[in-house]
Amino acid sequence: MSALFSPFALGPLALKNRIVIAPMCQYSAVDGAANDWHLIHLGQLAISGAGLLFIEATAVEPEGRITPGDLGLWSDATEAALARLLAALRRQSAMPIAIQLSHAGRKASSQAPWDGGQLIAPDQGGWQTQAPSAVPHGEHELPPEALDAAGLQRILQAFVAAAQRAHRLGLDAIELHAAHGYLLHQFLSPLSNQRSDAFGGSLENRMRFPLAVFDAVRAALPASMPVGFRISATDWVAGGWDVDQSVVFGQALRARGGDFIDVSSGGISPRQQIPLAPGYQVAMADRVRRETGLPTIAVGLITEPEQAEAIVAGGQADLVALARGLLYDPRWPWHAAARLGAQVEAPHQYWRSQPRGISGLFGDAVVGQR
Repeated sequence: MSALFSPFALGPLALKNRIVIAPMCQYSAVDGAANDWHLIHLGQLAISGAGLLFIEATAVEPEGRITPGDLGLWSDATEAALARLLAALRRQSAMPIAIQLSHAGRKASSQAPWDGGQLIAPDQGGWQTQAPSAVPHGEHELPPEALDAAGLQRILQAFVAAAQRAHRLGLDAIELHAAHGYLLHQFLSPLSNQRSDAFGGSLENRMRFPLAVFDAVRAALPASMPVGFRISATDWVAGGWDVDQSVVFGQALRARGGDFIDVSSGGISPRQQIPLAPGYQVAMADRVRRETGLPTIAVGLITEPEQAEAIVAGGQADLVALARGLLYDPRWPWHAAARLGAQVEAPHQYWRSQPRGISGLFGDAVVGQR
């Protein structure tokens, strides 16, 4: 039996296999609201046969958007737009759907990648960014405002309110985004957090706000809804956040009842030096998993079915997440199942697509022909 296609429980959430569709920003919302693009994008992924689908990084307040086109969940209007999208997906697919809740912090108010991705100044249609400290992401960017106590409380409550909306929508799990240089990661990393109060300085202090967000979100939801974190296990910059600190953070998360940890890396600094190679983040996921005991998702240049199978079978991670690879090939789970001799769920309308020479890919599907 394929390890990749074996079932797994993410906290109380039962998954049919270990393939996760990672959150992938589309920068295509209007005032935070999902639209027809999201239906087309997520619709094809919802029938891909993966075990779990994550909706893209979703801002908890308008100022938390990476770009003006980011998805949001901060109002009745944005909730209603997601409700319409989810209703359509649910009519066609039973795949569990999770959401990644995020605040971009100092990396907010930016252009979409295809427009250059640069910071948009307030006088050019952007907005004033906020962060743990008044330290810009890029040397020549306008500095963010350092968050005061009222700002911290506002953002914490925004995460709670978005999480409650997610639960009301019937989503199956929540991932808090503390990776890729966004706000919760900015608190963790000493490169971006230069505060001298209880939220800066020591590792314990730098972890305080992200863990406070988790505690508040966890307390606002029933135990049946899994909550975890995506982290950047290292900043890839000397003197920054690293794997040792990630282990401590993961241990604190587990002690608080966290259900999973999703291990990525980088994004906090333009000075990062990332040694890209197939599965380059898997060893970090492996260590976090072993030393925290948390269910762990590995992600990053995992492209081949045999590679994903080896990661799960070898115990380096409990699940593997794909992002760009699934954009390129939305049927990746089907092809992986065919190569690994496993079965995958597919819509009845597609059963006749099973290639000659492959049997049992869609289980006991029987299709007649007139």
